[in-house]
Amino acid sequence: MDYTLSKSKFCKGFQCPKILWMDEHRPELAVDTASESILKTGEEVGKLARSYFDGCQDVTFDYDKMNMVQQTNAFMNAGAPVIAEASFLADCKFCSVDLLRRVPDGWELIEVKSSTEVHKIYEYDMAYQYYVLSECNVPVSRVYNMHINSDYVRHGDLELDKLFVLEDCTELVLDLQSEIEEAFQLISYVLAMEEEPEFEIGMHCVDPYDCVYKNYCHRNIPEDSVFDIHRLAKKKKYELYHQGIVSFEDIVEQVPQLSEKQWRQVKSVTENESPSIEVDEIRKFLETITYPLYYLDFETFQQAIPMYDGVSPYMQIPFQYSLHIQCEKDGELLHKEFLGKEGMDPRRQLAEQLCNDIPRDVCSLAYNMSFEKTVIRNLAKLYDDLAERLMNIHDHICDLMVPFQKQYYYCKELKGSYSIKWVLPALCGGDSEFDYHALEEVHNGSEAMSAFADLPNHSEEEIKRIRKNLLAYCRLDTLAMVKILEKLYEI
Repeated sequence: MDYTLSKSKFCKGFQCPKILWMDEHRPELAVDTASESILKTGEEVGKLARSYFDGCQDVTFDYDKMNMVQQTNAFMNAGAPVIAEASFLADCKFCSVDLLRRVPDGWELIEVKSSTEVHKIYEYDMAYQYYVLSECNVPVSRVYNMHINSDYVRHGDLELDKLFVLEDCTELVLDLQSEIEEAFQLISYVLAMEEEPEFEIGMHCVDPYDCVYKNYCHRNIPEDSVFDIHRLAKKKKYELYHQGIVSFEDIVEQVPQLSEKQWRQVKSVTENESPSIEVDEIRKFLETITYPLYYLDFETFQQAIPMYDGVSPYMQIPFQYSLHIQCEKDGELLHKEFLGKEGMDPRRQLAEQLCNDIPRDVCSLAYNMSFEKTVIRNLAKLYDDLAERLMNIHDHICDLMVPFQKQYYYCKELKGSYSIKWVLPALCGGDSEFDYHALEEVHNGSEAMSAFADLPNHSEEEIKRIRKNLLAYCRLDTLAMVKILEKLYEI
């Protein structure tokens, strides 16, 4: 095979060999779904993991793989105790090992991940590396996955021995060696094809990762298909597809087992139903809302490596909120907001300002209030002196999501969802003031999370621009709630 297979390419080919063929022949059809923030987190965790071991020597990246192999051999021969990115080439199979640690009976292979557990694809990743090192006659005595300990809580200096977990995966890796050989043979066979290989779509399109060619391979799936049914398990969607149940019309004819809400989604399209409105239930919901009313929305970010005291890996850290205030129904709006300082722990200042901005015993309105309540409870646990005030806010929150979650209002444009990103255009379609796509740079919570976390890496002018866009995004979330509530009153 005139093709060098790296461990990342192997993992893609193991998921579906056609991915590698497409990479070679039709790369322009790829729709990249990789998150820059996830990749950056992986790099940060990888660098920190190297400092866990004394005397670690780094192999410098080189597009010429043989140069990396030669660097590795030099470090091994010189007695290096640990080598980062140790590189090996056996025929057309190449891999760089995150960490290779010398032990009396050979070497230990250590794969570093920023996750908090060992996923199945990681086992095949490690098994491929073991396979390559075996072909290079490198004695590997143990194989470990080094990942994040989700139970770790930072207090003072970072404790790497508590942040990281070394999980022994040796037996798993050994058991997978025959599968690695079989996968390599299939990958080689597919890559040798001149014509595009035919692979039926299936779970490999989304597991373990969404394939970058998914849109291309699903191009013949009709609009309003099993793949559009809200909250239907991915595995179930592909099972129905392989049974010939694809379109909503197929579903109506063959009547598979779906939930009541999923059937409502299907029939609202096939029968072209008008909006379904339970006026009495909506009225009961509106009676739970009192004025003055405080529309509240938080934005949070996560750190794989906790930077602040009292923080665990991937804990939700609030850095921003928007607050629209309305003293009476249809009254004028007052807006308040908070956005933390880049590079600093924002929680204390946010909690203090929130307590100042929201009086005691008033009604606050959130969309999916469980999120806002969780943020407030965590702040209350952290700051004893603010706990009573924060919990007063917590105990007076109402959830604007309820009428849509319970489908007191439902229309086919919601496509089975009750997310505010679907509800808003369904109720207020065509109003450019409420178009998230028209925002600059920050259009959703994931982008807000990444933008804030990355702020310290930007120039002063860039920080100013990004902060402006963060404020605009969060402000639209609470303004959207104002508009949705107005529509419910109209209904």
